[in-house]
Amino acid sequence: VNNCVGFSNYKFFLLFLAYSLLYCLFIAATDLQYFIKFWTNGLPDTQAKFHIMFLFFAAAMFSVSLSSLFGYHCWLVSKNKSTLEVFRAPIFRHRTDKNGFSLGFSKNLRQVFGDEKKYWLLPVFSSLGDGCSFPTCLVNQDPEQASTPGGLNSTSKNENHLFPAKPLRDSQSHLLTDTPSWSETTAKGEKDKVGMSNPALTMENET
Repeated sequence: VNNCVGFSNYKFFLLFLAYSLLYCLFIAATDLQYFIKFWTNGLPDTQAKFHIMFLFFAAAMFSVSLSSLFGYHCWLVSKNKSTLEVFRAPIFRHRTDKNGFSLGFSKNLRQVFGDEKKYWLLPVFSSLGDGCSFPTCLVNQDPEQASTPGGLNSTSKNENHLFPAKPLRDSQSHLLTDTPSWSETTAKGEKDKVGMSNPALTMENET
């Protein structure tokens, strides 16, 4: 299994575990009465009774192993994790967060099984997303950008254009992302220097 299970087939893997577990439980339950008769000498003395014993042991052992594996992956789905996040917490720009991808129990299930519940138990692809980018529960704003009371950012005090805050993972260098604002600030500083060279404008600035 190791590297065979990913975004495109994780739902199919979970369904495979569920189908296999139900099948093994069904075999063990229907074979139990004959398994009891084997030990009480209630079966005819033929080679078939050894097949019954082997079938029960195989179904019971696979039921135990599949139930543990299926339960473990159900827990992973409820937390919107994979085995990678379990063994090593994902690293984000601000810190490591082992629950960074958890969106809540209901939304975590929908990430794997999709929005339409009628397809959850069917072997058809219905997972959400593209497999390259995944939503996170991080709500921290970029500390490099000043936030306004309305939750919006402004590049300049004199500008009336408000821009939504960027997620923390999209944060980049302040000089690179705010190049237009930096240029306008520089231009404004140059105008102030020119204005200071004019006595009339100098008096106006001082007053």
